[in-house]
Amino acid sequence: MSKKIVVQKFGGTSVGSPEKIKAVANRTSQLLENNNKLVIVVSAMGNTTNQLVKLSKEITSNPSPREYDALVSTGENVSASLLAMSFQSLGIDAISLTGAQAGILTQDLHAKAKILTIKTDRIKKELDDNKVVIITGFQGINPNADVTTIGRGGSDTSAVALAAALDCEECEIYTDVDGVYTTDPRKIKDAKKLKEVSYEEMLEMASLGAKVLHPRAVECAKENKIILHVRSSFELTEGTRVKEVNQLEVSKPVTGITINENEAIISMIRVPNSPGIAGDIFKELAENSINVDMIIQNVLEKTDSNNISFSIHEDDLDQTLTITKSIAKKLNCKILSDTSIAKISCVGIGMISKPGTAAKMFTALGRKNINILRITTSEIKISCAIQQKDAQKALEVLHKEFELE
Repeated sequence: MSKKIVVQKFGGTSVGSPEKIKAVANRTSQLLENNNKLVIVVSAMGNTTNQLVKLSKEITSNPSPREYDALVSTGENVSASLLAMSFQSLGIDAISLTGAQAGILTQDLHAKAKILTIKTDRIKKELDDNKVVIITGFQGINPNADVTTIGRGGSDTSAVALAAALDCEECEIYTDVDGVYTTDPRKIKDAKKLKEVSYEEMLEMASLGAKVLHPRAVECAKENKIILHVRSSFELTEGTRVKEVNQLEVSKPVTGITINENEAIISMIRVPNSPGIAGDIFKELAENSINVDMIIQNVLEKTDSNNISFSIHEDDLDQTLTITKSIAKKLNCKILSDTSIAKISCVGIGMISKPGTAAKMFTALGRKNINILRITTSEIKISCAIQQKDAQKALEVLHKEFELE
């Protein structure tokens, strides 16, 4: 009987101290007794990546992308080596591999590189030698043999891509919560754990602020039909499975509510009203891997100009301002930014067959005097930009309104 390959990912909180790393080794070693081969993907310990980013800023406000990746990728190397040592102390053969050693090849882009392919020869060789293989998440190597990183939260994506390359049906994601909830259980006490959630819903929720999974990981899982099992690092309970879900099985229009308080609005004032200008602006942002949402264009009466505004993640603010100010200089227009907003979103595949969700959402917010600044929708989500100060109140009222307790 051939051994089954199990791919697990442990996040920063799960490997945040030597004691927690030892606990991961103790817990996962039990899988080896059931005729399994074990591949573990790890994030950096606790707050390590943030500390490395802070260190870089103490040297320069504008580090070269190559050196930035060379620095921030080191956090995962530490946790991978320590976990390998923990297995070895239990008498279990284990080896840590960097993204490059594991054959994770990425595009030639730093900080947000996409995985192109994974050459699994080294991984399979180590597994055949009965070793636990521990791989650094969040990183790979580009065609120039330089270390690249694949975006914050990218260890999820590393794990799913490895599960796909190794022909696994499921990938286990261990974190500090025991599954996916109707909303953040740290913000709403009576949030309910979901047994299953569809790829489409999870992709929207992850993109809109649910921090339990990285959007690109969900996208990769959907493309490769890999079930994601989100579980607690600290409890032996079943978590939430992200998979294909039949729409006919859905009884409620809204499955979950997310809040993202790390949003910013960029406004370009008095942009010339000429064909192709908006395309040029958003093309340049796209080429720099900046995701844009909530685009509004207002044509100014009695002028040949308009105002264009859009929302971005606050992490991209500095880069976006650099790009838009450069464009504004050529167009002779003005740039404004606002970081005092939050984006609240209702997500559910049940919306497709159950109309009236938007009206219910807007009415509930209005009842609590929460002003809606802008709206964007898709087939299974409705998002509103609101004042950041109203974020918690909006989350509470909508969670109750859609009976998600």
